[in-house]
Amino acid sequence: MTASYSPPPYIGRFAPSPTGPLHLGSLVAAMASYLDARSHNGTWLVRIEDVDGDRNVDGADRHILASLQRCGMLWDGEATWQSQRTGLYEAALAHLDDHVYPCGCSRKEIADAQLALRGRQAQALIYPGTCRHGLAPGRAARALRLKVPQPHHTIAFVDRWHGIVTQNLSDEAGDFVIKRADGYWAYQLAVVADDGAQGVTDIVRGADLLDSTPRQIYLQQLLNLPQPRYLHVPLVVNERGEKLSKQTGAPAFDNGASVGELLATALLPAARLLGMELSAASIAEFWRVALPAWQRLMRDQPLV
Repeated sequence: MTASYSPPPYIGRFAPSPTGPLHLGSLVAAMASYLDARSHNGTWLVRIEDVDGDRNVDGADRHILASLQRCGMLWDGEATWQSQRTGLYEAALAHLDDHVYPCGCSRKEIADAQLALRGRQAQALIYPGTCRHGLAPGRAARALRLKVPQPHHTIAFVDRWHGIVTQNLSDEAGDFVIKRADGYWAYQLAVVADDGAQGVTDIVRGADLLDSTPRQIYLQQLLNLPQPRYLHVPLVVNERGEKLSKQTGAPAFDNGASVGELLATALLPAARLLGMELSAASIAEFWRVALPAWQRLMRDQPLV
């Protein structure tokens, strides 16, 4: 008799950067991630992605965790910090071995080379492979890059919101940085190593990271890690059509507001932006009605 297949338990995560307090756009991503985990009776983790030390704001991590708690989004287990996991990234780098090479190019040199190769219509900063076969004499290493197969290497995956997504990694990303010139680990390597170590099965996040996913899948393949399922929710934009972010001046949704104010000015608007028109008189009631509403919303976008 053939044993029946049992899918792995659902493990999701919310992974904010502590560059400031959460704004409405980040709340939308957190809410989608939280609801998806709870709707599948899964585990929901919180990981503070503070690997970029120059951008971290003192106390922002504590503010983020407190805001999640005030909104009723309680995570499972202990929150983790990337800055405490550097050994994991060193191990991943060692595993990648000869797929990695030192690069001595500056951003300006890469941009200039790109324009020379492809003209004024070139997309910015697709690495042209200058250091792929070794550093030029007198050139010092600045960053570490991962080799992407040439001339064509296509990554395709199914996103639960966007459907089939395909990217020619060679032409649209090129050899990408996994350790930066300033010594910090690059987001792509850190997030893949963390998700693998934590057993994450499902990644729910904003659509601004959809373009990064093929690079992360390629890293998963090289590191012999399972590929999670992906769901990229629509971005929240401001009145100028810009992604709502700290860089575009998005205000914090939680600056000591009362519970009633949090419900009216943050949770209900965030649910509306995800396509759920809800009404609730308390935060506890909000989550009681939000869970089935999310399940209805996802009915046509099941786990794949």
